[in-house]
Amino acid sequence: MSNFNALIGSRICHDLINPLGAIGNGIELLGLSGVADSPEMALVTESVQNAAAKVRFLRLAFGDATADQVVARSEILSILDEVSNGGRLSYSWNVPIDPPRLDVRVALLSAMCVETALPLGGDVQITHDDTNWTIQAKHDRLNLDPDLWAPLSKGENSHTLTAAQVHFGLLPQMAAEARRTLSFSHGSDWVAIQF
Repeated sequence: MSNFNALIGSRICHDLINPLGAIGNGIELLGLSGVADSPEMALVTESVQNAAAKVRFLRLAFGDATADQVVARSEILSILDEVSNGGRLSYSWNVPIDPPRLDVRVALLSAMCVETALPLGGDVQITHDDTNWTIQAKHDRLNLDPDLWAPLSKGENSHTLTAAQVHFGLLPQMAAEARRTLSFSHGSDWVAIQF
C-alpha cells in the first residue's frame, strides 16, 4: 500500500502547481501586451517561477513514487536550475541517466539534509556512478547539528523534529523503501550522504 504521507505530499504539490502555473501564464500574457516591463513585474515573474520550481522539487522529494517510475534528467536539471536562480544554494546534478524516481526522492531528501549544514549557502553536488549515489557539499563554515545528524547516521530519526527538519525523519524511511542503505560522513569543511 502506498505511503499516506507521500500521497498527501503529492496531492498538496499537485493542487499548488496549477494556480502557480495560471499566475505564470497571466504574467506571460501581460508581458506580451507590454504591461510587464518593470522591475516590479520582473520580481513577481521570478518569484512565481521559483515557487513553481520549489513545488516541483518538493513533489519529487515528498511525493509518492513506485519502483517502475523514472524521472527525465532534463526535468531534474530544469527544476534545480530554477530553484537555484537567485538563491544562496545551487545544485550540481552529475547524473548522466534518467534515474528511478525512488532514487531521485532519496537524493533530493539527502540534498535537503545537506542544505541544513550550509547556513551561508553553497553548492550541493549530486553524483551517481553505476550503483552508488553521493550527495555532498563543501564549505568552511558547516553547521552539523548532532541532534539531526547522529540519528540519521544510524538510520533512525530524531523524535524532536520541526517542520523545517522533516526531511531528516523521512530520509531513512524513503531509503528503505528504495532498498538503499544510507551512510553519512563528514570532515571539518565537507559533508556527504551516500546510498
